[in-house]
Amino acid sequence: MLIPRPLSLVRRPGTFALGPRTLVRGPDELVAALRRELAGAALPLSTAIANPEGRIELDLDPRMAAERYLLSIGPSAIRIVGGTRAGVLHGIQSLRQLLPPAIYRRAPVPGVRWEVPCVHVVDEPRFPWRGGMLDVGRHFMPKDFLFRFVDLLAIHKFNVFHLHLTEDQGWRFESRRYPRLMEVGAWRRETRGDATPHGGFYTQDDLREVVAYASEREIAIVPEIDMPGHTQAVVASYPEFGNDPEHPVGVATGWGVMEEVLNLEEPTLRFCEEILEEVMDVFPGPHVHIGGDECPTTQWAASERAARRMRELGIEDVARAQPWFTRRIAAFLAERGRRLVGWDEVVEEAPLPGATIMGWRSQEHGLNAARMGQEVVMTPLFRTYLTIGATPARTEPGGWRLALSLDEVYAYEPAPPELEAEARERVLGTQFGMWTEFIDTPRDLEVMAFPRACALAEVAWSPPERDLADFRRRLGSHLARLDALGVNYRPPDGLRPWQRVAPRDDAIGEEDSDQSR
Repeated sequence: MLIPRPLSLVRRPGTFALGPRTLVRGPDELVAALRRELAGAALPLSTAIANPEGRIELDLDPRMAAERYLLSIGPSAIRIVGGTRAGVLHGIQSLRQLLPPAIYRRAPVPGVRWEVPCVHVVDEPRFPWRGGMLDVGRHFMPKDFLFRFVDLLAIHKFNVFHLHLTEDQGWRFESRRYPRLMEVGAWRRETRGDATPHGGFYTQDDLREVVAYASEREIAIVPEIDMPGHTQAVVASYPEFGNDPEHPVGVATGWGVMEEVLNLEEPTLRFCEEILEEVMDVFPGPHVHIGGDECPTTQWAASERAARRMRELGIEDVARAQPWFTRRIAAFLAERGRRLVGWDEVVEEAPLPGATIMGWRSQEHGLNAARMGQEVVMTPLFRTYLTIGATPARTEPGGWRLALSLDEVYAYEPAPPELEAEARERVLGTQFGMWTEFIDTPRDLEVMAFPRACALAEVAWSPPERDLADFRRRLGSHLARLDALGVNYRPPDGLRPWQRVAPRDDAIGEEDSDQSR
């Protein structure tokens, strides 16, 4: 009953029962991770028991692929082996799913028998990039929810948390060099006429805490600082970085594409570089996202200062201003060992060597970027943006007048067979997107994300062959885990698990006896 579905699962006779005399063996950091993930069972899981009743062995095998794992459960022993620490953690998550759903609760539930079926699982992900994007620019989310978002990603074997930190409507990253970004840019006076101020930001120490928490769970955080568009909050804070400083603007209060963009002058480029230096100091990963989408050229075209600057730089057409800006920032990041990530507009004019592209406007935009030689993360809005409601009735809190069903998400294919083999190798994976124009609370966000995020987890992890009926059957059991976690999901059939016919207690039925792929 695993989600995402493993490469191979074979049922064996018998069960293994965890108890107070279960012995654990393995490297200290792996044992600590096991105890953390099985904390709901409130068992000692000791590494020193004279006469143990069953044992759990954790090990690393460098001959295995990095995220590959083996989970072997017999009546007297459980063995989890991974190519790296990440592989072992994936195996632990699979073990956790095989236990009763109460394992996901924060306090022990009395009377639960912590028993798992005997199985042999061999598993590894299809794609190296399996992510979830959270927009905190439109609506600020409390820091505690960032930790919860990490936990929900880890449970589903996602490994990338794309954190969208800045927008026209709000700046959420503490800059110690540019304090007005927090004093002005982090707050808007209202949202679409509601007369209620909204805002907030994360301190650098807040974000370091989240980075460390995610790293313990083998999840990389990719920060996004938008430039040169989606920057009205910047220009509201520092008008000199805009194109019309004599007519200051406020932080945006509505949605859509704003015309405010950064100017092309050297002090503004230095501002961008200094902000990115602070970002890189907080986020140690190799990828830094600079947005690059929806950047109007209206202000550049109307500005004599911009025209003068473009002549100095040899930019003959205003359409080439953004590519020049992006190449400048890409070179800056590359000199510091980082790789620029951008939305697919950043390669609209020409390829951008070394950059990772997120194909969002359509499937074809992402595939074309792969054909151009770019590494690509496929996240087309009509297939992976879970801000879109699950039904045309729009019963969820999202405001997009579209529909994207659970079945449609599950059917999505990031690397279709018609894509040439060489280009297919450049498809790193996929991710879901949670944009928050119309989502202002964590509970509303969860009801939009789940269980469709479970479907995309399987798209990103499992072999390309799909069995919707099998997925829906496994999802029925998985929803009980989400209930134990308190996730405010949208039931795909309108019923909560306790309203359905209860699944068998043996966790895996005859139809699961061999899930080999």
